[in-house]
Amino acid sequence: MLDWLSVDGKKLLATRVLRTFAYGYLAVVLGLFLDKLGMSPIEIGLVFTAAIAGSAVMTVFWSLIADRYGRRRTVATMAVLMAIGGLIFAGTSSFWLLLVGAFTGTISATSSEVGVFQTVEQAVLPQTAPNERRTWLFSIYNMAANFAGAFGSLAAASVGFFAAHGLAGADAYRPLFVLYALIGLANLAIFLTLSDRVELAHVEGQRRFLGVHRSAGTVAKLSALFGLDAFAGGFVVQSVVAYWFYLRWGLDPAALAGIFFWVGILSGLSLLAAGWLAERIGLLNTMVFTHLPSQFALLLIPLAPTAGLAVALYLARMSVSQMDVPTRQSYTMAVVDPDERTATAGITNVARTSATAIAPTFAGMAFSAAALGLPFFISAALKIVYDVAIYATFRNVHPPEERARRESRQVPPTPETTAT
Repeated sequence: MLDWLSVDGKKLLATRVLRTFAYGYLAVVLGLFLDKLGMSPIEIGLVFTAAIAGSAVMTVFWSLIADRYGRRRTVATMAVLMAIGGLIFAGTSSFWLLLVGAFTGTISATSSEVGVFQTVEQAVLPQTAPNERRTWLFSIYNMAANFAGAFGSLAAASVGFFAAHGLAGADAYRPLFVLYALIGLANLAIFLTLSDRVELAHVEGQRRFLGVHRSAGTVAKLSALFGLDAFAGGFVVQSVVAYWFYLRWGLDPAALAGIFFWVGILSGLSLLAAGWLAERIGLLNTMVFTHLPSQFALLLIPLAPTAGLAVALYLARMSVSQMDVPTRQSYTMAVVDPDERTATAGITNVARTSATAIAPTFAGMAFSAAALGLPFFISAALKIVYDVAIYATFRNVHPPEERARRESRQVPPTPETTAT
């Protein structure tokens, strides 16, 4: 199986699966654990913000020095920080220590990849497979992560098992943070066995933030719009939504585990449909016309009269809301010059991560004021503004392959093709 993939490539797939499994359950239990410690919703929001902000800071810092420090040493160091973050959460109840632990850049509040792991791995992976298998490799890399995160969500149900065996309150959650630390150490062990060939890859950290020229205006507009979308999304990151279901409907970790398992499965399957749809209606149209309907479902979630209907609306939203992710990435890379792509990815990703970090604190404030539905309403309204704005701004900016298809349809037939 995967005999075309080098040993280093298989090891990187293993580390990705292990991490996203851990992120999957962490996003479900993080808010509940902090609540059991007696923290206020505002303090919980601040911890979420620290986790996301730490990821942004670490991504920028390590991207800039990874080539000098070494790719293998960079991811190994981040794996150590992952283990330290897990141990801090497993061993303390102090708000300030937990804030520091969250800021290590390896605690995920969103169930998705954090820190610079993915930056380095995506630089290394292309050299671990033949060129004709590269796209297939990245598909496997992302699909495996989605499904590992889904099964990680199921692991959140183990809180009930620990509670049945004598662990009470927040202590029933601590074994999951110990497991998180052990997964960090497993990543460390695997990273240390990577061959010297991984050092041939270039993370190109300087270019990630300094290499834009002709497309500066386009990148500035995309960054501003992506930042707006990410800020809106920060109100409803997975940890916030899990905490909302707990506060509003009293759902326990076992129920939440089932919900977020299906969230991961549906989101993963929707990624397969995104490419098919984009070939037929275009990248920008796919981004907007799948994203916009999901926001109306988001508006309805806090208005649902029953927990079952709220869950159904959330699953409906998540079945289409992530289809803009691969199409957004592809569109962004297509509308800038090839030598600007590294910098564009760095700038837009940092804009998104930084904007996301701000919102959970405001969500915590809303929960503290008993305005439980407010984060959903704000998020949906801002995302609708984003969808309308990005369509209005870029509706006439077409990727090269879409321009070529449009031009081929507009070319009049030659006499030879019309002769009978």
